[in-house]
Amino acid sequence: MLPVLAGLGLGLSLIVAIGAQNVFILRQGIRREHVLAVVIICAVSDAVLIAVGVAGLGFVISAAPWLIVVARWAGAVFLLTYGVLAARRAWRGGEELHAEAPESEGANATASPDGSTRTLARPRTRTRLAPVVMTVLALTWLNPHVYLDTVLMLGSIANTYGDDRWLFGGGAIAASLLWFVGLGFGARYLSRWLNTPRSWRVLDALIAIIMVSIAISLVLPVLGG
Repeated sequence: MLPVLAGLGLGLSLIVAIGAQNVFILRQGIRREHVLAVVIICAVSDAVLIAVGVAGLGFVISAAPWLIVVARWAGAVFLLTYGVLAARRAWRGGEELHAEAPESEGANATASPDGSTRTLARPRTRTRLAPVVMTVLALTWLNPHVYLDTVLMLGSIANTYGDDRWLFGGGAIAASLLWFVGLGFGARYLSRWLNTPRSWRVLDALIAIIMVSIAISLVLPVLGG
């Protein structure tokens, strides 16, 4: 279970960040437009990239076992740096996510039987599915950071777990699925919470703790001989 939990923790730490993809998912969730399609595309894309990283680097490392040690130190340095940056953001604050609420729908006034007036909202024009799909695909596959985080970083760290690397990869894939589902379908509840700088300071503090903890766990086997 340890590799699964490590993959889950690292996957969440990497994916829970203010970025174009997450903002788009949040916006679609708030508008309640094509949320299922967006979540599926993001989750499947991450799963494919993580699997490629775990499988591809596995063949390389099997031919050169010393790369495991290099991967441990490289991963630890990266995670430690990431954790320090997250800790600095938590200390300084200032991070904030402004989610776009649904645009004004317009309204019609109509008289009720008792003589008072009430307002009826006009139906909002929904965005077609095709532009939404193209946008989320572009935000996912044209983002260079997604390859660093999934194929290279998660793949490299997964292979330090040897035969349990697929358990680590499974944990990372589960993290992506949980995050995208929660963000997409819970957006109307999360948006208010994520709009406050304080909430992002708490979140960055948790990310820093997770990152530093995993970094230490990576190099302990090497230091212990």
